[in-house]
Order: sequence, then structure tokens, then C-alpha cells
Amino acid sequence: MYCQSNDELLELVNEARKVAKDGKVADYIPALGKANPGDLAVAIHYPDGTCLSAGDIERKITLQSISKVISLALVLMDRGYEHVFHHVGMEPTGDPFNSIAKLETMDVAKPLNPMINAGALAVTHLIIGSNVAERLQRLLKFIQTMAGNPDIGYCQEVAQSEFETAFLNRALCYFLKEHGIIKEDVEQLLDLYTKQCAIEMNCLDLARIGLVFAMDGVDPDSKAQVIPKDVARICKTFMVTCGMYNASGEFAIKIGIPAKSGVSGGIMGAVPRKFGIGVFGPALDEKGNSIAGIKFLEQLSRNYSLSMF
Repeated sequence: MYCQSNDELLELVNEARKVAKDGKVADYIPALGKANPGDLAVAIHYPDGTCLSAGDIERKITLQSISKVISLALVLMDRGYEHVFHHVGMEPTGDPFNSIAKLETMDVAKPLNPMINAGALAVTHLIIGSNVAERLQRLLKFIQTMAGNPDIGYCQEVAQSEFETAFLNRALCYFLKEHGIIKEDVEQLLDLYTKQCAIEMNCLDLARIGLVFAMDGVDPDSKAQVIPKDVARICKTFMVTCGMYNASGEFAIKIGIPAKSGVSGGIMGAVPRKFGIGVFGPALDEKGNSIAGIKFLEQLSRNYSLSMF
């Protein structure tokens, strides 16, 4: 038996919210620094259409690094397994998500996985389209389908804020371009990537996307296969091994569900064949994950034996 009521969920949220004071919002991106560190919202979306929610659910989240797993799914569908993994690897790094260190020490300067910034930039580079607007629209349409919400867009303020401060990502792009992983104009790629990261939605939308991954790519309402089963499997595997930055191993041991976090404080969870989870708590721990969100997921996993291990 899993969580059955909003009141049950609210009890977990109120308990988890207590640790938010120990975290810090991502103020190195000026627009994200405006978030209220005490906010916490969660949603759980079940296959039968039931959706439970609690907390500051009206708050919108920019996806940030959560977008990495969604763009990976789109690019795998467009380009195929061999082409994508020619540009990016499959291994965890153990390094911070924005590190350049491994690129400099490897024989082939290929990002180790799609969940670090270098790997995500390589993946976004592969989104098909003739210009930034067309490529962004393809990604947005895909996300709108998964969320069941045609009104999802991106936050221009956050995108601009990230574009203007993306000095390290520019360095990663130029390094990858030097080694032939990226072949387009760096500013054009960063324009697309920062808008991708600034795609915004609420926890209800996020939980529904998580449910699509949880159900092996099947839309819960139409029953259409919106992501091929094998692509969903690959994405969930990356969520387990690399989805929570360099805290992924600890997260797998303590919580044990496929999940992807972002520095806005969002976490998308996909409990295999059970439900999707959307979390928003902008106060982050030292690894860049929502501190209250992690606490909530620990409680949820423990209470309902959700670990896949």
C-alpha cells in the first residue's frame, strides 16, 4: 500500500520542511537566488490518474538539470543509441556536475555521461532542427506531451540570467568543440541549453513526466508509447547511477528509486511501474540537491518500501 491521501502526504512534507533551513538556494544563478528557501511542494501521480499533492504546489519550477534526462530521451529517439553514445559515455564520474577534470585526463575527450553539464551540452547539441527556436520547440512539444500540459513554456528571466553567467559552460563547450564532440556555434548551443534548463512547470506536471518514465514510456491516459521502452530503461538507469549528481550512490542506498535533480530544487522520481514523483524545495545541500526534497523522499521510501534494491 502506498500513500493514499493529501493529508498523509502533507504530514511527510511538514516533517521534511524542517531541514530546509540547513540548505541554501542556488544564488550563483541570480534569478534562482530569488526563491524562498522554506518552500517545499510534492506531487505523486499514479497510473489510474490519481494525483496527490501537498505544500507550495502553485510554485513553478525551472527544470535545470532535470531537463537532461528528457533531452536524452528525445535525442535517443531521434538519433539512435550508437550515434548518441559516440558523443557521450555511460559511466558515473564521482565529480561535481560542472567539472572539466575528467575531460582533460581521458584519452578521448568525451563526457562520461549525459547527466553532467559537459554530457548534457553534447546531448543538446544533437537535438534536431535548423535553428534554436525550432529545436527548443521540438523539446517543448515532447515535454508538453509527457506532462499532459500544452501550456508549458520556459522562463525568459531565468534563461537570460543563466546565459549571461554561463562562463564555465562556455569553457566546457569550447573544450568539446576543440575535440570534435560539438560542431555548432557555442553561443547558439548555450542559447538553446539555457532555455532548455529554464523550461518551467509545477510539481503536478513533473510527477506526470516521472510517471511516463516509471511506466516504461507509456502515457497514463492515452496508453500511447510516447517513449520506446528501451529508451525509458536507459534514462532510468542513468537516473539511478548519475541522476543525483555526485550523491547518486548514497541516494541509491538510502532511497533506491530512479530520480533526477536540478539546482532549482526540483527532483523528478520514477518508481518503476508504480508512480511518478515531483518535488520542489529550492534550499540545496552541498551537492546541489534539494535538502528537504531528499528528506521527504527518504521518509517516503522508508515508509512504503520503495527501494528497487
